[in-house]
Amino acid sequence: MSNIQVATLGGGCFWCTEAVFQEVKGVEKVVSGYSGGTVPGHPTYREICSGLTGHAEVIQITFDADVISYQDILIIFMTTHDPTTLNQQGADRGTQYRSVIYFHDDKQEQIAKNVIAEISTYYENPIVTEISPLDVFYEAEAEHQNYYRTHPTQGYCSFVITPKLMKLRKLHSDKLKA
Repeated sequence: MSNIQVATLGGGCFWCTEAVFQEVKGVEKVVSGYSGGTVPGHPTYREICSGLTGHAEVIQITFDADVISYQDILIIFMTTHDPTTLNQQGADRGTQYRSVIYFHDDKQEQIAKNVIAEISTYYENPIVTEISPLDVFYEAEAEHQNYYRTHPTQGYCSFVITPKLMKLRKLHSDKLKA
């Protein structure tokens, strides 16, 4: 019997985090979307890119906790993006690219705090990853789903996402799908 859980994470561009977690053993589904905004209603990608809605680009991961723990999900997350840059990942800048963990319950909140405390000793600069309760998750438009898989040779994919996947494979080879 499976132990299905959900995690909601933002680590910059959702195309990057989606591609990373699609390779992780125990992950059943990854959906790109938006969360954490102050403007009511379902935002569009264009609105998110303006930076005016307060939403972050996030992914929602459905995973089997009997195969991979929430803690391991967060360790992979914290080591495949830069959690020390405020509102930025590489050349992507703005609040929509912030590093954020949206917890679904008190247990996830505590695990997130513990992982950040543990991981912080590995970084030279302080971790700025936000930890907040999940309010609402809005699924992104269809063209943003499975982006890396459908556009692997596109420039952004080649120069930004592929190196993240190489880092994932180097650091977490034991957690990857066969």
